[in-house]
Amino acid sequence: MSEARRLSAPALEVRGLDVYYGHSHVLQGVNLTLDSGVFSVVGRNGMGKTTLCNTIMGLLRARAGSVRVRGEEITGSSSARIARLGVGYVPQGRRLWRSLSVDEHLHLAGGMRQGPWTAERIYDTFPRLAERKNHGAGQLSGGEQQMLAISRALLTNPHLLIMDEPTEGLAPVIVAQLEDMLVRLGEDGDISVLVIEQNIGVATAVSAKVAVMVNGRINRIIDSARLAADRDLQQRLLGVGLHAGIEPDIEVAPVPGEAAGSAQQARAKGPVRIYISNPAPPTRWSQPVPIARIEAAARTLSSTVTRLGQAKRERREASAVQTSGPPVVLVVGTLDTKGLELRFIRDIIADGGLRVRLVDVSTSGKLSTCDVSAQEIALNHGRGGSVAFGADRGAAVTAMAEAFANWLQRQGNIAGVISAGGSGAASLVAPGMRVLPVGVPKLIISSVASGDVGPYVGPSDITMMYSVTDVQGLNSISRMVLANGANAVVGMVKARLGERAERGANAGLPAIGITMFGVTTPAVQKIAADLRDEFECLVFHATGVGGRSMEKLVESGQLTGVIDLTTTEVCDLLMGGVFPATEDRFGAIIRSRVPYVGSTGALDMVNFGAPETIPERYRQRKFHVHNPQVTLMRTTPEENERMGRFIGERLNQMDGPVRFFLPEGGVSALDAQGQPFWDAEADQALFRALERTVRQTNNRQLIRVRENINDPEFASTIVSAFRALLGRGAGRRRVKR
Repeated sequence: MSEARRLSAPALEVRGLDVYYGHSHVLQGVNLTLDSGVFSVVGRNGMGKTTLCNTIMGLLRARAGSVRVRGEEITGSSSARIARLGVGYVPQGRRLWRSLSVDEHLHLAGGMRQGPWTAERIYDTFPRLAERKNHGAGQLSGGEQQMLAISRALLTNPHLLIMDEPTEGLAPVIVAQLEDMLVRLGEDGDISVLVIEQNIGVATAVSAKVAVMVNGRINRIIDSARLAADRDLQQRLLGVGLHAGIEPDIEVAPVPGEAAGSAQQARAKGPVRIYISNPAPPTRWSQPVPIARIEAAARTLSSTVTRLGQAKRERREASAVQTSGPPVVLVVGTLDTKGLELRFIRDIIADGGLRVRLVDVSTSGKLSTCDVSAQEIALNHGRGGSVAFGADRGAAVTAMAEAFANWLQRQGNIAGVISAGGSGAASLVAPGMRVLPVGVPKLIISSVASGDVGPYVGPSDITMMYSVTDVQGLNSISRMVLANGANAVVGMVKARLGERAERGANAGLPAIGITMFGVTTPAVQKIAADLRDEFECLVFHATGVGGRSMEKLVESGQLTGVIDLTTTEVCDLLMGGVFPATEDRFGAIIRSRVPYVGSTGALDMVNFGAPETIPERYRQRKFHVHNPQVTLMRTTPEENERMGRFIGERLNQMDGPVRFFLPEGGVSALDAQGQPFWDAEADQALFRALERTVRQTNNRQLIRVRENINDPEFASTIVSAFRALLGRGAGRRRVKR
């Protein structure tokens, strides 16, 4: 077969596949086509999903039918040949060698096929594996083991990746990471992925179409959006004990008023006899189960009894109602010690005409009357609710704060949040408030609000109000302060809701973020002027918190794209300056995949305070006194090489469209010919390190430009690249549930 025909053929084509275990007909004429991207197959246990995977991989023999990969027949081929043809497999249960380390697993898998996936890229994609590269597989957590199983398959550089139950037994946060990875693989287009799943949420999130497998057949193929939104359809197709109610056709019959639905409802009115035809999981040696055994194992279900599954579903639906509907203000705190004060705030907000819920985040384990209990919040911690009620108060507070942040992210109708208490309460609620989008009113009334509030506020727009007296009981002062805080939240929420309604009727320009320093101001001014008719340009001063604030807006979905012209915060992070970024610099860009145009603005300088504050180890370096309070230090070629590697490694993790520009004429106003920081050797060390580190693709490019960063021609180049990228990036959308 010619290369052109091979590439145009479907990634996977299964036709009329029949597989038996002894006399049991497990796969019955399965037909399935995966052209490209991600395709999900869902079904209950015992429907034949794993058998399908094993047959494709040559681990089981088909009695009839055909399996083709990129047009090449593989039916009857050995597993080794199928793997060499470019089919990777992540089996159910991971199947790792407990005695081998992470690094040894990867070295065993590498080298089968040449391609973009290397051990270095695996460690970039899964930093946790890099941290544990010398640990044995038996020492890894379930999530880490699944990362390793996926990495092992990716290192074979497959054209087709088959994943059997990849999220089974994993914590929700790990499941979300796997979802994102699958979406990125599908968007990149290099690998097609067949995902076998029981988790409907995952299956519908990562693929546009979902195949439903029932009793060894593909029962139907359906749009994932419809399946995700239709609970009744999920129950009819995948609900336990409803085999008889499933129609055998591929096209989905209309749900409203359909005869089958009516018949099913009629059956449900009286007692229902439930039979299990396979009391034990079948094997290839299984014999038909005697009728007497099936009858003995059957049970009668009364229509007057609420089933456990139904009760759980009703609780989930009630919870869903709480997270939708009219906007709600949360009053959050430790009700075991601050119940009186928090209820006082709640009543004022309710009197203001807003919907309000009282949320307990206390770690004592005591039960309090509220809308959302501490026990419910604690269940949102990745290691279970018990970690938030331990004897170590510091550990318990940390765990409860993490659980509250996780819970808050799942709520869809938060209009505002207010809390009151001491330093403990502020530490409990602030991390959660920081995950909310900028613009959502957030107020903490606390006795610590008159000191350094940076650790609580971070890059968000949290408002902190000093309580004057301690938040301990109601008195003339505390009533006044708490009432002011409550009424302030009422005013902020009402103003924001009114403004949002007005903005919805008359939407403005999309917003973009631009980073600036004093020495890159001319470039930023020209870029903003050129784009002002197309975008609302939000400029962030690159002083550490400025970059974090911009990335906070990216994480909140409030920026359409980023022009990160001034990455100088990396200097202070690596060299110990006073305006440092955090280790998560560029993290929001990586996670959100927004269009990104960047440059090396002001990477020629590290910021210190007055000259006498400069560390002793730097005293012999080249300096420029910007003003009496700010002294700038020129970076060396070695430091520039280090920064180039740091930034390059982050650029490699960006899956959205990326253009990163290298101004050969200098990276700041001080780094120009005739200026005090001009050092072509240091700049070239930076550029070469970036070029060595970054894996350039059509989507991720480094571009050298002759001009200085503040030259008008450089700004025009940035503007042109951003316009082109934004048009391209607008089409990259994650499949919604």
